[in-house]
Amino acid sequence: MKIRKAIIPVAGMGTRFLPAAKAQPKEMLAVVDKPIIQYIVEEAVASGIEEIIFVTSIGKRAIEDHFDRNFELEYRLEQKKKKRELDTVKKIGKLASFAFVRQTKPLGDGHAVLAALPFIDRHEAVAVLFGDDIIDGKVPAMRQLIDVHEKYGDPVVALHKVPKTLVPNFGVADGKRLDARTWEISRFVEKPSLAHAPSDYIAIGRYILTPEVMTILEKTKPGPDGEIRLAGAFDTLLSKNKPLYGCVFEGTWYNCGNKLGFLKAQVELGLKHQETGVEFKRYLKQTCKTL
Repeated sequence: MKIRKAIIPVAGMGTRFLPAAKAQPKEMLAVVDKPIIQYIVEEAVASGIEEIIFVTSIGKRAIEDHFDRNFELEYRLEQKKKKRELDTVKKIGKLASFAFVRQTKPLGDGHAVLAALPFIDRHEAVAVLFGDDIIDGKVPAMRQLIDVHEKYGDPVVALHKVPKTLVPNFGVADGKRLDARTWEISRFVEKPSLAHAPSDYIAIGRYILTPEVMTILEKTKPGPDGEIRLAGAFDTLLSKNKPLYGCVFEGTWYNCGNKLGFLKAQVELGLKHQETGVEFKRYLKQTCKTL
């Protein structure tokens, strides 16, 4: 079946971006002229997604407002004959059909995904995109995962090669390469030491989950930290000798969950922006001479 729905968990507190995230969701922090979350939604829509379920928490109302219509703003833009800005604002609410559900407690990424189950049919696979990651590429990263799923019919995890010094900070994949961009995953090692890391390919916040994974996730017990994690469901899947695939996507990954990744996104996407690119590049060249 065609994958039509995506779950986007956005219930995190954003403590690494305090005080900026004190009164607004970290996902609403702007990269150039769009909030992080809009880049992620646009990737999903460009991949063929039609319905998006946000898993939120208290203090995330701004995300709901962003994807809703603002009639007063539209009226004022129309009165001032700012057609380009008006068209831009109107398109946001028409990107997809949106639903919002609360994660009642911060009990892990698996628990957040389960909160969206009432909006998911039991027989359908679903995309999952986490709210910290912007991926810029010619082909949307989620589209690349969907292509792998459509070929094999099984769950898919996004993989990305990182410098070895960063490996201990992430879940690391092990498995067999089927081609340049596709793995058959055999296991995950969560935050291994460099000596015990099976590879330098990490799993990031893009997944295709099948109904079988959802069923396993419902039965997954909280770990020692009290949280239910997708990694636990994947471990159970693999222990049953069921296939799990990895997609080494093409594109530039910006980890906007930390300050350095957020700043890199500002600079590199700012250089690509049609309004700012030329002048920004000139400014950076001048600035670099003084450093």
